Amino acid sequence: MTQQHPAPGPGFGPPPPQYAPAPPPYAPMQQPYAQVPAAPPPGPAGPDFLAVDKRNAVVVDASGVAFEVSGRPIEFRWPEIRSVHYQASPDGKALMVAVIHLDGRFFECVVAAKPRSRLQEWFPQLAWVLGHYRPAG
Repeated sequence: MTQQHPAPGPGFGPPPPQYAPAPPPYAPMQQPYAQVPAAPPPGPAGPDFLAVDKRNAVVVDASGVAFEVSGRPIEFRWPEIRSVHYQASPDGKALMVAVIHLDGRFFECVVAAKPRSRLQEWFPQLAWVLGHYRPAG
C-alpha cells in the first residue's frame, strides 16, 4: 500500500533566513529606487459648456475653448485667448462664438440651435461658464 501525501500549496515561499543564500562579496550594493512623488489629486472639475449640431461644435471648459467645424477640430488654451465673444446669428437660429487669439487672429464657429428655443438655454450657460474661467472678460 502506498502513502499519498497532500499536494504542496501554491508555492514554498522564501527560504528561512538561516538557509537564504548570502550575496557574493563582490556584488555592488544596489541603490534603492528613487521614490516618484505621486501626482496630486485632480482638482474639482469646473463647469463646462457644450453646443453641438450636425456639423459643428463648441466646447468651453477648464482647458479653454474648442471648436469643431465640419469635422476639423481646433483648440485654444486659456493662456493664448485674448477674448471670447458670442451672439445669436442674424436669423436667430444659431449660436455664433468667436475667439480672439493673443496675436489678433479671429476664429469663429456657428452652431445651429434646433429647436430654436435651445439658443435661449445656451446663452445663460455660456455666460456663466465664461464668467467662471474669465471673470475679467
